[in-house]
This record gives sequence, C-alpha cells and structure tokens, in this order.
Amino acid sequence: MGRLARTGRLGPPPDPGPRRLGRPPPRLAGRAVPLTRGPPYRRPSASRLARKVRGATAWRETRRSTGRPREEATRPVTRHRFAFCGAQLAAVYVAADQDRELHLAELTGNRGVLYGLPAILAVAGHSPAANAFRSGRPLWLTPKELAAFIEEDPHHFPTRVRNGAPSSPARISLGALPLGHGDQELGCLVVAGDVGEGFSADDRSLLELYADQVAAGLESVAARFAGRRAPQAHLVQSLVPDQGGAFILDLGTGRMEAHAHVLELLGLSPEQFDGQVETLLACAVPDDMPALMAVVEPDRLAATGQQLAFRIRRPGGELRWLGLRCRVEVDPDGTPRRVLGVVADASYLRPSADEVSLVQRLSATLAGAATIREVSRLAVAALREPLGASRVAVGELEPERLIVTALDPPEPDVWPESWRAEWRSEWPDVSLGDLPTLQSAVRAGHMSLWPPGAALEPGLLGVGPGGLAVLPLPAEGRMVGVCLVGWDEEHRFAPEERSLLTATAGLVGQALVRAHALDAGHELATMLQRSLLPRKLPELPGGVAVARYLPATAGLEVGGDWYDVIPLRDGHVAFVIGDVQGHSAGAATIMGQMRTAVRAYAVEGHPPDVVVARANRLLVGMETDLFATCTYVDLDMEEGIARVVRAGHLPPVVRHPDGVTEEMVVEGGPPLGVLAEAEFPMTETGLLPGTLLVLLTDGLVESARLPLEEGMRRVCETLVEVDPVDAGGVADELVMGVGRRDDDVALLLLRYDGTRGRPRRSHWTVWRLPKAVLHARRFTARTLRSWGVVEELDTALLIVSELVTNAIAHTQGEVGMDLTLSTDRLRIAVNDASPRSPVKPVSVSWESTGGRGLLIVEATATAWGSVPLSGGKQVWAEIPWHAPTG
Repeated sequence: MGRLARTGRLGPPPDPGPRRLGRPPPRLAGRAVPLTRGPPYRRPSASRLARKVRGATAWRETRRSTGRPREEATRPVTRHRFAFCGAQLAAVYVAADQDRELHLAELTGNRGVLYGLPAILAVAGHSPAANAFRSGRPLWLTPKELAAFIEEDPHHFPTRVRNGAPSSPARISLGALPLGHGDQELGCLVVAGDVGEGFSADDRSLLELYADQVAAGLESVAARFAGRRAPQAHLVQSLVPDQGGAFILDLGTGRMEAHAHVLELLGLSPEQFDGQVETLLACAVPDDMPALMAVVEPDRLAATGQQLAFRIRRPGGELRWLGLRCRVEVDPDGTPRRVLGVVADASYLRPSADEVSLVQRLSATLAGAATIREVSRLAVAALREPLGASRVAVGELEPERLIVTALDPPEPDVWPESWRAEWRSEWPDVSLGDLPTLQSAVRAGHMSLWPPGAALEPGLLGVGPGGLAVLPLPAEGRMVGVCLVGWDEEHRFAPEERSLLTATAGLVGQALVRAHALDAGHELATMLQRSLLPRKLPELPGGVAVARYLPATAGLEVGGDWYDVIPLRDGHVAFVIGDVQGHSAGAATIMGQMRTAVRAYAVEGHPPDVVVARANRLLVGMETDLFATCTYVDLDMEEGIARVVRAGHLPPVVRHPDGVTEEMVVEGGPPLGVLAEAEFPMTETGLLPGTLLVLLTDGLVESARLPLEEGMRRVCETLVEVDPVDAGGVADELVMGVGRRDDDVALLLLRYDGTRGRPRRSHWTVWRLPKAVLHARRFTARTLRSWGVVEELDTALLIVSELVTNAIAHTQGEVGMDLTLSTDRLRIAVNDASPRSPVKPVSVSWESTGGRGLLIVEATATAWGSVPLSGGKQVWAEIPWHAPTG
C-alpha cells in the first residue's frame, strides 16, 4: 500500500477502549493573561461569513437562554469517527462576539485524548487556539511543550483525566491551526493525538491542508445562510469531514503513496491501486479533468493555492463531490520535488434543491423551444440571474466565426470593442481568429474557468474582467456552440456553479441540435443573409461609418435590404443602401447581385448617376419581375461635397452640427428595374464636420401600425437628442424602439468629421497642339508656385511631361489633367478617352527613342496607377509634399 499506510500514521488509531466521558466544565471567564509566546495581540478583522455560521448553530441559541451550553445541545455536534495524520481528536472553534471569543462549534474523534475542552475561549486569553487565531499561524506543541503550556496556565487549557484526577498528557501532541486568511478569519481548528515525538513535518503540512478543507466547509455553511440557498440546520453538515485521506506524490519518480481513506473515497480497493497517479485521475468526471491536472503541474498549483472541488463516479455509478488541497515541496534550487495533498468528502457541494429544480425547469422549457434563437434566449435567462453574472452570451460555431444568437445585456456598449466593430445585425458575429483562447477551449471540449486578472485577449477579457467561464456546448459527439459567462467584479468559482454550468451545457447543446432540425429554413436564411452583407465596414479618413441590420420577425427571416461602404479614389467614399421588392430567398439573391454590381461600377470610377443607371439596366435585363430601390451617396471626405442619387428610395436624414435635423431634399428617379432608359438626377450638397448622415430602409420607419411620416418624424426627433460623438450609440438608439418587424430594417450611419485640411484642386484641358506638353508644364508650374510647392516642382514637371506625352501619343479624343495638393502629397492625374490601361515595358533598348515614360514615372513617384473612367481611363501618380515651415 505504501509508506503512509504501513506506518499507520495516517491510518485509524487503535481502539482506545471504553472511557468515561466527563461533562463539559462551566463557561470560563476568559480573563486576559500576559502572553509568554507568540506575537502581540492584534484584533482580527470581523468576518461576515463567520457571523453567518455562528448564527446557525443550535448551541448558541441554547447559550442565550441558559448562559452556558447544555450537554444535550452540544451532543449533536460531537462525533467519534476521526483519525488523520496521527490526530485522533479535532475541535472547531468559530469566532464570535465581534471576534472577542472563540466558540466550540464541533468536536469529533476520540474525546479520551483530551477531556474538558472549553466551550468558550477568550481571544485575548492564553490558550493554543487563541494564540494561533491572533497570530494567523499554526501552533504545534509536542507533549513536553504541551505540559509546560498547561502548567503555566491550567485554568485556560483542558486536562487529561486519569483515575478521576488531572495529570500531564505524557504522549499527547497538539496543533492549533487558524481557519481562513486575511478578512476571512473564521476561527481555529484544534487537533490532538497520541504522538510521543510530536507531529512530523509531513503530518503538519497535511494537517494544515486539512484545516483549509475545514475552512472551505465553514465558508460553504456561511454561503447557505447568506441567502444563496434556503436555510437549513447547520448540524446537518459536519464541519470536520468524516472521511478524509492524504497522499504524497513524488514528482521525480511519478509514484504516489495514498491513504486507505483516499482509495475508499474513490471506490478503489488497495489491490486495484498500482501507485500511479493516472489510476486515481481516471475516477474523475471528464469535465473536471483539466482542473485536476493541476496536481501534476506544480507551477500552476503553487500559483493558485485554492480549494479544488471535483466529482468522481464510483463503481456503482454514484456521483460524489470531493475536495482537494495540495502543497508543493521544492528543493533548495527551487525544483518541485513532492506534492502533498489532502482529499476529503465534500458532499455539501452537491447541487441544492434550488439548483436541481433550475436545471429541471430549463430542461422542460428547452423541450418546447423550436428555434435556435429561442433556445439561446432561454439559456441566457437561465444562467445570468442565478449566477449573478454581468454578461452571458450564447453563440453557434462556424468554421471561422462565432455567430452570437442571444446575449444579455443587449446594449452593445457593455461588450468588448472587437464585438461592437462586428455588430451589424441584432447580435454580433465575431471572428474566431481574434479569440484563440475560445478556440482552444472548444477544441478541448471542456469548460474553462478564468479567474480575475487572467491573461486573455481583449475580446474575452472585456466579457469577464472579474472572472470568465467558457462553456462549450456539446451534442452528438461535437461542439455545436459555446456559452460565455462573465463577471465585472472579482468572482471566485464555486464548485456548485461548475456543476450547474456543466448540466446546462449538455441541455443547451442538445436543444440547439433539435432546433437546427426544426429550424432549417431559418438557418438557411440567416446564413444567406450574412453572406450577402459586408462583414466589416472599412475605416474611413475623416469619418466613422456604422451599420445595423435586423431581419424581419414574421415569415422567412431574410429579405432584400442591403447596404455597403465603398472606398473610392481621390479620398471619395460611396455609401449605398437599397431594398429589393419582396421578402424571400429570391429577393435576397437579387439583392446580392445588385450590391455586387453597384460596387463594381463604383470602383470603376463612374459618377453616381452613371453607377445607378448601369445598375438599373442590369436589373431590367435579369430574368425577374422584382424591382429595387436605392440611395447612392458619393462623398468627398476631404471637401465634404456629397453627390446624391435616389432611385425610388427614402431620402437621407441629416443632423447638422448645431443639432438641426431634417430630411435631405434630393430629386428622385424611378425604382431600379422598371424602365431601361430611366434617368437618375444627381443632387449635390455640402456637409460640415460634425454632421450625421443617416441612410435607412422603410422597415425602420413604416409598418402596418406606423405611418411613414410618423416614422420619419421619430427618427428626426431621436437624432436631435443623441450625442453625435458615439456613432454606434446613435445607431443603437435608432433601432432600439423597433419591436415586432414585418420587414427587414437596414441602417447606415456616417459621422462626418472632415480631414485636417481641405485639398487644393486645379484642372487643365490639354489641347492637341504641337506644344501641348509645354503648355501643360507651364500651367503646372504656375499652379504649384501659387500653392507654395517649390522643392517638388522639378519632379512634378517631369511626371506631367511623361503622362501628358503618353496620352497625346497613344490615344484619341479629349485629354485632361487634374492637380490635387493634400496635406502630405501631390497627386497628378491625366484623363483620356481610351479604355486601354498603360503597359509598362519589360526592357528598353539603349537605341530606342521611346518607351521610357512609365519607367521614369515609376522611378520618381511614390505611387502610380491606372483606373477606368466612364468612356476612358485615368493614369495618376503621387509624390510626397511637406509644407514649408516658418
């Protein structure tokens, strides 16, 4: 069995035989005696948890009426089965009377070892328990030291009775161990045993760990009386575990010596134990294995030093809670050498009736849930309030994304920044690439608990800065989703919470699989909708764009609403919102085609009216009877000039910097797909920095219960009251009041901030004359000198010569040149009527008289390129520019 069992030190002591039990003495006065050992007295901090425990004891109620505990009141807390590491008796004292007294709460073991333990000890008195409680450090007494202690002050220490007369305990050793630490000073554990040479170093370490187990039981009792569970009699639970054992793990050899009680708790016979730690770990419930592996990882264990509770499955199928405390011994060089551990019964950690009923209720409600969203909502509601969590989110797992299906609270500003950046729909969907910890937990398939201060990525740390639980949702042998539970305040995970989370995970995972089967149409529609809308909006120079999309709650949850933000050349950005007729998968398909077409025409460089006209002709030519509406805004982010085209859609809403809000007056054209040769007039307007531009679809402002005019008025009123600095918050305010939706809701909002300085622009029409290049150079020189560009003038003139020469020599029709001076660069662009892009030669012979133009441009410019324009192209080049100082 190993050294521990052979020595008998950890085994049960021999039966001492029948002994005459004496009655407890009257209450001692607890007079103060000058201390001869230990540090000066300091008043421990009051413990609210200890007061809860003290208020639960029956003996205290008896004391209130009689002035001292009656024998029948203390008898229920006196137990006789105790033997641990040479100790044959254990007594638990709980702090009372504002930490001025220690009251005996439980006495267990062989009372023949020490008779007459006082029911009340003064904290300021001279006793081992009081000294240990004051100092906060264990006090160990050999038989000789114990005899000296009794002789020094016999009135404050129990005596051993032999033949009716007190005598010195010749072979009795004693230990007094404080319970709790810091502001959780709960009391003191006194242990005694017939150990002639005193407790060994190993015994002391293991008994100190055992005291930590007792302290954990005290805190559990206090929690029950703190309102987390229905009150129950304190005496139902023993403060000193009746069953407990110790083990020693040699890290060098991997061999373990385990007490017979450890094997008994695990349901193993001595013959079944081969001395390997893996044999004991195999008894644990799989979900608790990651936590238990800390036993063989001493660095982690030494860093935590906390109570570890886990579950085992005994051979008969019984599920039992056990508590574990460990300590790592290291060599002089700091290398971990041994692990000393204590395992004790922790049946008080079994789920309470309230927790069982909660799981039962959740199981019953999930059985009737028919959609993924309903399953997720029920899971979030079942966990947040009972756990006191700050945030709970449930999501489905896709290959590269976490698709959130429900969360609480619903306000985006309480979730991490990376989540808010992905918040385009009712719930966000987050890239798993930004959450490696979550990916690791899902791959392992086990619950992960992260304490306060854990090194997590921002996307998870913002969910639970005070503590985070990552709960994979299993079903049919795979992980179908994940649940995140986070706390803002510091949160230490109780074992019963882990039990509740594990039970909930299995229920929710199975319910999600059932909902997938019942909700296949919704799943298909949701995936289609997500694939057709942009995943993330680009960052813009001089502004912030946010979008929101809410699918309809009636019928198939997919429709034809779409939006897009398209960066263009020369600091321009296109903002598009549209709506395809109907509410079906066909409408969503047309929507995807229209969004792609509009983006393609816009990137080609066409003006807004041409983009919309070409999209209209495309839709007319499609094999569909559906039509679409659209609003297209081309905004110069540097100048603030917006060119707007409206095709049967709602006009944009503008909130000016002074707070005045109004619908933008925009001349409109017919919907797309009605007339092939329809005209779409363009309206130009200016935006000042601080302006909010809102593009929306009719689902936000019109329904069977809401007239369009009233809906637009509400949008304007909301914009007047909001803070324009928080663009995401403004978008949330606009969609927050939308309840049941007969139609999709799409919203695209821009906060225009403007750039640091407006660029200077100038245009020159190049006439096809023999001296066309000379005239273009003269115009460029005059313009740049007037702008203060001096040092970069020669480089600019060289680029103008090459670009204009190429346009004159290789194209027909009109040629134009544009000069644009921004805060940090000069852009030279030459437009011509040829759609063919210029081709840079691979090599040029020294005898050649041409072909070096683009090579010269590439060598002198920091960037250059070609973009198509309506009926032609534009070749551009940029060089850096720094404004002169002084």
